Amino acid sequence: MNDFLFRMKSLLGDDFDEFLKYYNSDNFRGLRVNTIKCSVEKLKNLLNFELIPTPFCNEGFYIPQDISSLGNNPLHHAGAFYIQEPSATSAVEMLGVQKGDFVLDLCAAPGGKSTQIGAKLNGTGLLWSNEIVKNRANILLSNIERMGISNAVVSNCHPDVLCSALANTFDKVLVDAPCSGEGMFRKSSEARIDWSIEHVKSCAERQLLILNSAKNALKSGGVLVYSTCTFSQEENEGVITQFLKENPDFEIENAEVNFGRPTLEYARRIFPMDGGEGHFAVKLRKSGTLFNNTDVIRNQSEKIDNKIYQFYDELFCDRPFGENISIIKDKIVILPKNLNINTKGLPILRAGVILGEIVKNRIEPHHSVFMATKPKQCNNSVDFDVNSNEISNYLHGQEISVSSDIKGYTAVCVNGIVTGFGKASNGRLKNKYPKGLRILR
Repeated sequence: MNDFLFRMKSLLGDDFDEFLKYYNSDNFRGLRVNTIKCSVEKLKNLLNFELIPTPFCNEGFYIPQDISSLGNNPLHHAGAFYIQEPSATSAVEMLGVQKGDFVLDLCAAPGGKSTQIGAKLNGTGLLWSNEIVKNRANILLSNIERMGISNAVVSNCHPDVLCSALANTFDKVLVDAPCSGEGMFRKSSEARIDWSIEHVKSCAERQLLILNSAKNALKSGGVLVYSTCTFSQEENEGVITQFLKENPDFEIENAEVNFGRPTLEYARRIFPMDGGEGHFAVKLRKSGTLFNNTDVIRNQSEKIDNKIYQFYDELFCDRPFGENISIIKDKIVILPKNLNINTKGLPILRAGVILGEIVKNRIEPHHSVFMATKPKQCNNSVDFDVNSNEISNYLHGQEISVSSDIKGYTAVCVNGIVTGFGKASNGRLKNKYPKGLRILR
């Protein structure tokens, strides 16, 4: 690591000693409140530890070092929060997402930034989250589902192929590029072992290629944010300087944030002494006039059996995700309302939410549709406290007792936040929480 530290000393100058002090201390831990499902104040009241605000976004908080097994907390299962390194929330803040935007997150796994974008959209516009590595794309999909995002498309595609197919489609594009990960060194020994100057240079070459793909998916007048979790100038200032040289129709724009420290005038760098593990982000604007999206629902190309609508109405009030329904193999999918894009030939893992699966002559509800609902949208629901035996037993896969008045498919909530469903009969709720998500101990 001597080469790394020498480079950091050259980069930081008089601030290097302070960097070393933080570099040898505990790493920052944080979470971001998912405002689709839970308010900041509500989560503060439900957790048994203090949340300290970060400077990077209003929903981001530091958590104490001694908190363990937070992923097993019922509120985490319910999607009330996302465990996220504090400075990782900075890039989406600079993106400036507005309701109704069409947003592409091009290198999206594991999903922290995508779910942050989804919360800002709050069911409006369209979120397209892409990850080129298949197993990471599946993790991304799981997090999109857990956080209750109904207006997302999750794909597993090469950036160049995807951005060519979706040319001039998005108001905002985020490129959180694969990098040498120098900002992860304090918490990842693997990142430290993999580091080399040659790796830094190869990352920079790949990052420039990804950016030159991403620009094609952006509308004229749109915004592109490039970010990394590394400190190297080659991967940050170097990539952006070269990109602007090759693309004179882009310019750096003031994101009007005050966290971190400025570089390239309006870009921002975050070091551990700035309150996060490490990040770089810059906001770029493409020349031209931005045109608004039209809320055109894709034409229904297939006739949907009325039994499917009846099933929809048996579960939920007022068809909360609209009626843009498609049958894909054995799954009944409710597509995002604004998905008016030709997706033929693209490797899509999921678009929207799955209403149910066709099993023989019946339809079984799917976990994803319940995760995207609120209790008032469900015809049947039960609610348990975060510290109750009932919610603990449910997350462990056990049957639980419910009122004998409740019959049929029922949303299971923790303090008013849907975390799954079951099937009620004779005062018992048969557990339908997915086996792969259950707490095993």
